[in-house]
Amino acid sequence: MDALLDFSQKSGIYDFMHSTWGWPAVETLHFMGLSLLIGTVGLFDLRMLGLAKGIPMNSLHRLVPWGVGGYALNVMTGVMFVTSAPDQYLFNPAFQVKLALMGIAGINVLLFYRFPFDRVRRADAEADAPRAAKVAAAISLCCWIGVIVCGRLITYYRPPYHWCFWC
Repeated sequence: MDALLDFSQKSGIYDFMHSTWGWPAVETLHFMGLSLLIGTVGLFDLRMLGLAKGIPMNSLHRLVPWGVGGYALNVMTGVMFVTSAPDQYLFNPAFQVKLALMGIAGINVLLFYRFPFDRVRRADAEADAPRAAKVAAAISLCCWIGVIVCGRLITYYRPPYHWCFWC
């Protein structure tokens, strides 16, 4: 924990994050990255599950790099959050579950691109995705929804503070 805080202080992240606009600005970027990620990857997952069958899966897949960019933005801003307040995150059960779900989503996407992706890429506009792709899409959606929920729950598991001015 001290190494993270030390890195944050030496790099200037800590000072920026604890300035008037630092935390809100980074949080806004974090939500923008999340919107890109869920908006593109979520749409692709929903198509593989059978929604909007008139749209070719291959066409929607072209949006996925935008989702990867959103994910990269979230990793960058997430590192800023964690390094500037490690005590708020490292021992937080919501944060730990969030990281686990991100790990599961990562393994899921690797398996998706290794096995069913070629058939998804070659499918016609009206075609159903293969069963393995549907399973991967369902896992992906569940993981990313869980990441969002856990991200919101982080604030509820913070260490207690004394809000009493005279205590």
